[in-house]
Amino acid sequence: MSSTSQNSGSKGALALSKAFKTNPTLTTLNLQRKEIGYNEAQVLAETLKTNSTLITLNLGINQIGSNGAQALSEALKINTTLTTLDLQSNSIRDNGA
Repeated sequence: MSSTSQNSGSKGALALSKAFKTNPTLTTLNLQRKEIGYNEAQVLAETLKTNSTLITLNLGINQIGSNGAQALSEALKINTTLTTLDLQSNSIRDNGA
């Protein structure tokens, strides 16, 4: 992935993070195949810590990796509303699971 797409992905994740905070009705978000990596997963994880409306999040077929999965798992210790999280095909190894 080029640095341009990483920057675009980071900017997109930041924009989504802001949208989470201001949209009290969003319950489902599909981010499958959006080139989301560890940095973007961290931003989303921080947002999930304060979000109380999202029920379903699809992050399948991205590049989150084990570290991104760990960041998301920390958020899920706090978030009580997310019931479905799809992380298929994200190169998550044993330490991320």
